[in-house]
Amino acid sequence: MAKSKIDWCDDTWNPVTGCRHGCHYCYARSMTNRFGDKGTGELHELAEPVKSKGKKLVYPFGFDPTFYEYKLSDYAGPKKEGRTIFVCSMADLFGDWVPDEWITRVFRACRQAPQHTYLFLTKNPKRYGKLNDEGILPADQNMFFGCTVTDQRSFDECTDAMKKGLHFINNSFLSIEPLRGRIEMTTPRAIRLQCFEWVIIGAETGNHPGKVTPEREWIEEIVEARHNKFSHLPLFMKDNLSQVWGDNLIREYTGMARRTHHA
Repeated sequence: MAKSKIDWCDDTWNPVTGCRHGCHYCYARSMTNRFGDKGTGELHELAEPVKSKGKKLVYPFGFDPTFYEYKLSDYAGPKKEGRTIFVCSMADLFGDWVPDEWITRVFRACRQAPQHTYLFLTKNPKRYGKLNDEGILPADQNMFFGCTVTDQRSFDECTDAMKKGLHFINNSFLSIEPLRGRIEMTTPRAIRLQCFEWVIIGAETGNHPGKVTPEREWIEEIVEARHNKFSHLPLFMKDNLSQVWGDNLIREYTGMARRTHHA
């Protein structure tokens, strides 16, 4: 667990790390390349920390999907103050490669500390439906399920999947980060925003080749779309949009974010 530098949550918690999506702009992959060993491409499970020369290795298998059993109790106990927690910021917990058992055990750990608010994100929202069909996806009011989009194609795919899941996803949100292209918000697509209770927008970070800086018009189109006869959604702009939007960032929270403090 760690106090988060992400401005829409209090803490990040990573009982699972690693991903196979292969996004070239991924900050998590870059971080593990700096602080972790090279992986083998396999799945790994750890009952206890791996140490080398007396020091605990942070990412002992690099960016390979890894389950850390010993981290499940990080937030356990009713005496711990309620926090808003981004679960698996260094992974996609709902990637097709993640075993159901890992996901089930993470949900079980969340239920053992119900004073916290848990936020999950994925680029594979179809997995929500599969987990629901298997009786695994929780309907707990303190768990919120989001999907990440970056451009028009991913927006269309994500919102299609989330629309199909409205009957079993109680709490949903949309993370448009990093915004790497215009997302058309004509009426048919603006209606899709009804799938969500909260929208987050952020820019690409780092200095890698091909980095995209969003245009102000792209952001304006999203801001305007959430204010219409079809939807009125709270919207949160991350700090990294100030280079395009200016200092008057929109910082709205929804009732889902039971935060202990606000940025």
